[in-house]
Amino acid sequence: MHMTDVVDSDELLRRIQRARAFAAREEREWRARGEEAARTDPRAAGEAETRRVAYEVVREVLDEIVRPGKHPVRG
Repeated sequence: MHMTDVVDSDELLRRIQRARAFAAREEREWRARGEEAARTDPRAAGEAETRRVAYEVVREVLDEIVRPGKHPVRG
């Protein structure tokens, strides 16, 4: 499949849901890494927290696409 291929709405929704699931897994993974690193390496813990937050934001954006208005607005 190429970037110029047309996809239907069902396929687009499946892709968004896969991306959302990936972001959620990465968010959990980086949270766990950060908790582990917090005991021994504050710098690594900070890096893990930055990555965790990035995946959290991506997940929230994808959630909002799939279920508009169901999530609190960050401010």
